[in-house]
Amino acid sequence: MKPSDLLRIVDSMHRDKNIEKEVVFRAIEAALVTAARKHYGEEAAIVFQIDRDKGEITGSCDGLALVYEEVIGRIGAQTAKQVIIQKLREAERDALIEEFQSQMNELVSGVVQRNEGGVTTVALGPVEAILPRSEQIPKEAYHPNQRIEAIVTDVRAQGSRVKVVLSRTRPKLVQRLFEQEIPEIAEGIIKINAVSREPGHRSKVAVSSDDQQVDCVGACVGVRGSRIRTIKDELGGEQIDIVRWSSDPQTLITNALKPADVEEVILCQMLGRAIVLVKEDHLSLAIGKRGQNVRLASKLVGWDIEIMTQEELEKQIEKAVAGFCKIEGITEELANQLVGEGYLTYDDLSVIEPDDLMSMGELTEDQVDNIVTTAEEMAEAAAQAGTEGRGRKQAGASSAGDQDASSDES
Repeated sequence: MKPSDLLRIVDSMHRDKNIEKEVVFRAIEAALVTAARKHYGEEAAIVFQIDRDKGEITGSCDGLALVYEEVIGRIGAQTAKQVIIQKLREAERDALIEEFQSQMNELVSGVVQRNEGGVTTVALGPVEAILPRSEQIPKEAYHPNQRIEAIVTDVRAQGSRVKVVLSRTRPKLVQRLFEQEIPEIAEGIIKINAVSREPGHRSKVAVSSDDQQVDCVGACVGVRGSRIRTIKDELGGEQIDIVRWSSDPQTLITNALKPADVEEVILCQMLGRAIVLVKEDHLSLAIGKRGQNVRLASKLVGWDIEIMTQEELEKQIEKAVAGFCKIEGITEELANQLVGEGYLTYDDLSVIEPDDLMSMGELTEDQVDNIVTTAEEMAEAAAQAGTEGRGRKQAGASSAGDQDASSDES
């Protein structure tokens, strides 16, 4: 190979495959070493170097100079060519991996190629990425030649190829679409503080602005809803609630549960729970269809939210105090103290930090162990009896934690 031809190949690989010239030079040098060892043996100390400016190749074997043309003649031009091609493919693959790894959790746009077994293949330039069924928005159909947007969730080598995995279900996709469609977010004027999402159904996005002259919610909605409509269309009509962020948990929880009107938010710091009081006619609105509104709000704010009316809370407190007093070692005073910290069920009590309980009731370690063990037994008995807590609506799936503290274990 003439030096000029070599330099031309390197330049072509650099321009067409987006591979750094140095990477191509090193790949060719490594390929020549690999090919030469097929003739001189694996133990031979073989070195090849390419002059980056002139394209001239020099080499040595065990300290003795090798003439490139003679080496190629001995090992066969076809063998050398195959090894060089293999090394260049590896270099191209590594360059693509590096490129897409830099796009992890970023928004990419591609064209649907085909659907096979629930997996959608998407063309992203030189790479065919996959959109697994688990990362597809429920009930969304993808057709060949359709352009879709997704985020990159995984990039890795798969033999000589690159495997790129996409997702349209992650909350990060919603965030990236907001950044793309709303200039104030891209410019840093408006900040996305949190996102919670149930793909294909509903998302909540908490936003804020340090500039008091900028209405962060209004800017995200756009004139007559134009901006948010574009995002919803990309997500197949998914409902999006824009929530005004606040560093105060009580204010944030109130905002996150809109359109329901919240009367009061009681924070139970030890349990990470927020008891939200609403009027009877806003109870179903706060909870949402199948608990979706309170569930998404809970994820958004990072608190376990329970919705109830003032009357329900009073009944819960009364029953919890009476139930806790049945446990040996718990006085009425301690029971009221526990309820004041948000412990309303045997299940709550069974997971209390022993040190907290010891300090609250001036109890010994043995007394605390007995209280926790008894609470666990009573919670389990109540669950087996199928007794459900009355009036409590909890974010997330139902659990033994829904059993109210006064339930009879028999």
